[in-house]
Amino acid sequence: MEKRKTGRFILLKYIIKELFLYFLIAFIFFFMVFFVNQILLIAESLLKSKVPLFDVMRLLICYCPSIIAQSAPYATFVGFLMCLGRMMSDNEILVFRASGFSYHYIFIPVVILGLIISVFSFVVNDYFLPLGSINATKISKEIFSATPSVELESNSVKNLNGSKIIIGEVKDRQISDLVFYQNDGNGNDRLIIAQDSEVLADKVPGLMMQIKMGKPTIVSFKSHNKGDYEVMDSEDMLMNVFDTTVNSSSINSLNPDQMTSLDLGREIKRLKEEGKTEERIMNAYKMIFNRKFSIPFASVFFAVLSIALAFMFGKHNGQTIGLILGLIICVLNWAMLIMGQLFSTRNGFDGFWAMWIPNFILGGVGLTLYLAILRK
Repeated sequence: MEKRKTGRFILLKYIIKELFLYFLIAFIFFFMVFFVNQILLIAESLLKSKVPLFDVMRLLICYCPSIIAQSAPYATFVGFLMCLGRMMSDNEILVFRASGFSYHYIFIPVVILGLIISVFSFVVNDYFLPLGSINATKISKEIFSATPSVELESNSVKNLNGSKIIIGEVKDRQISDLVFYQNDGNGNDRLIIAQDSEVLADKVPGLMMQIKMGKPTIVSFKSHNKGDYEVMDSEDMLMNVFDTTVNSSSINSLNPDQMTSLDLGREIKRLKEEGKTEERIMNAYKMIFNRKFSIPFASVFFAVLSIALAFMFGKHNGQTIGLILGLIICVLNWAMLIMGQLFSTRNGFDGFWAMWIPNFILGGVGLTLYLAILRK
């Protein structure tokens, strides 16, 4: 009896060690894929605009929790699938079975490790990701204020809260050929044209930058009667650009992605009690709330599916098949998540089901296949 307990412990220790090793390898792979695809392109753009390397590095660190939260579930699936597939092709699972150990002795450590990864991923996703997002907004404001050319690109058109600004050449803080167009919504249009402008550093909280327009010409007219207009000239003019004008989220107010699940849950409850928020917005909040749980805890569902697929397809070249099959299913799962978010935000599809259906499919298929294997 004592020998059997020792054997169980050795088996458990071995499986967890192998699974964790493959998980780390897969995690590094997915982390680099997401990092290069989402973050390095931003860093390249900032460095081209002569943003200090230290500020770029600070911004990259703030984005890391988001990459970790995205990578962990897929690394769990691919890593576990490759590990168990290798065990199948090397006949290690057959040896375990011949030694008197059932599939449950393999199933249990796989699910437990998947749950541990899910909890770790949830902490990163629920606490460090919002914290990183808030700090990234602050750092972005500092970068935009110190280096206006990051946001004010040469020969570009920017939309500032419904107004449009057409930008000529930008060099350091000097802008040539600046055109600003604004419509107040009541049929009144205003056009401001300046040949030479200068971007000043912000001096007021909430203000990203100030543009000093040299010798501007201001044309005001009615949309329905452009023949009736007024023209004014000035030596200079100061235009304020607020952080909320450029960034979708202000550093002074948090959007749902910048809240923890606890704070977001309280906010949803408050909005429901007030009863003034549109159903579409409430559903978006609900979708984001469920996403904070569904993505990190997808590791458990992926772990269950990895066992069944490895036992079914891992007898020959299990490691290679695990990698290929894992990547295909990860892409399909990612597509389902994107579609769920789109249907939820655009078509009003329930936020809970939009975020959990992909996980329920993974878990349902995994359990069905696993039970089918046990019956053989």
